[in-house]
Amino acid sequence: MALTEDQVREALKQVIDPELYINIVDLGLVYVVNIGEPKEDGRHDVHVKMTLTSPMCPAGPQLVAGTKAAASSFPEVDQVNVQVVMDPPWNQEMMTEDARDQLGIF
Repeated sequence: MALTEDQVREALKQVIDPELYINIVDLGLVYVVNIGEPKEDGRHDVHVKMTLTSPMCPAGPQLVAGTKAAASSFPEVDQVNVQVVMDPPWNQEMMTEDARDQLGIF
């Protein structure tokens, strides 16, 4: 079975924001998961485009490292590239309903 974007996004839910205690997918921090074409050995490169809750987020390096580790957890993955972008800027509307409920945002 081929590696899918949904599988990678599910793995990224293991990455928890240490300040908000919610995973980065439900927070809406993951914008793009792109799985490259298979290489000769059948493995793929994965590109993740994500953002942070603020440009000076102190947990940024931890979140990027966690994202890279989670996406690398599949044997089908060769290399993971994590790109942090600030456009569009993150806002609370990007969170899932479950995340907003956990934070008491209605």
